[in-house]
Amino acid sequence: MSDINVLDAREKMEFVILNYEENLAILRTGRANASLLNKIECDYYGEKMPINQICAISVPEPRQLLVKPYDRNDLKSVLAAISASNIGINPINDGVSIRLIIPPLNEERRRDLVRDAKKYAEEAKIAVRNIRRDANNAIKNDSDNYTEDDVHRTQDEVQKLTDEFISKIDEIFKAKEEEIMTV
Repeated sequence: MSDINVLDAREKMEFVILNYEENLAILRTGRANASLLNKIECDYYGEKMPINQICAISVPEPRQLLVKPYDRNDLKSVLAAISASNIGINPINDGVSIRLIIPPLNEERRRDLVRDAKKYAEEAKIAVRNIRRDANNAIKNDSDNYTEDDVHRTQDEVQKLTDEFISKIDEIFKAKEEEIMTV
């Protein structure tokens, strides 16, 4: 009983951490990072494809992204997709590739980004707590087959797991906050 519920809860909590890190990766921090474009999709022969699958994305300078479509015919659709996205960067088309110059962030924008990161952290914590609740409910529903000590021990393991993942979320948030606030 305990191993299955705890392992299942751990697996779900690890997925929450991965999802949280993906959400943080798309926050623009003032430095060029190819992950800014991960969620942007463009038309590719009639289908929606992520830009990072049809283009080579590189960081030639700390505040610049270079996007080179593998097929030059896709340049216009990639440019349109980047322009339509709300990443706050205007693309520059040089005929062969697209350059994205990342402007430095002002103090107000930095605070907004920290607020967004904090919101993502809170959502991740809520998801972890919901997983804990579901695991504890499953343990209680199955408690007829186990001793009271086993039930409490398993619930304690789930709580320790929850505390571990909440502290991981806090650590990731603090690192991201420091990255955002660094000028």
